[in-house]
Amino acid sequence: MRIRLIAVGTKMPRWVEDGWHEYAKRLPKEMQLELVEIPLNTRGKNADVQRLIQQEGDAMLAKVQPGERIVTLEVHGKPWSTEQLAQELDRWRLDARNVNLMVGGPEGLAPQVCARSEQRWSLSPLTLPHPLVRILLGEQVYRAWTVLNGHPYHK
Repeated sequence: MRIRLIAVGTKMPRWVEDGWHEYAKRLPKEMQLELVEIPLNTRGKNADVQRLIQQEGDAMLAKVQPGERIVTLEVHGKPWSTEQLAQELDRWRLDARNVNLMVGGPEGLAPQVCARSEQRWSLSPLTLPHPLVRILLGEQVYRAWTVLNGHPYHK
């Protein structure tokens, strides 16, 4: 199974890239964690932001293969504890489909991405900076994997 984080935004600081790669490399080959970056469209003074969000959403969906699961990260999604995420991860694994975790740009996800979502997940009611979200997602996926495999990392 492959879990892909499809996120709007590029050119993250080195500490973000290092953090993401640290957790991605800890996972076994049968639970690959990948990052796909979608360029953030330039938001000028007179930009049509809704059109830009729609274009970003189209670019995100273009990275998803038919039949793959889409999970959107949304403020109003369902909050999961680490143990609940581990249960979801186990269900995803048994479902034998690749999973795409979708994180939008500064204004959120495009409506067409939300419409295709099978699950909506909220990391927190707090507004989190997108660079931190990447590391947090990587760490939590790794932690959930350790819970399922009885690895001592979670303790």
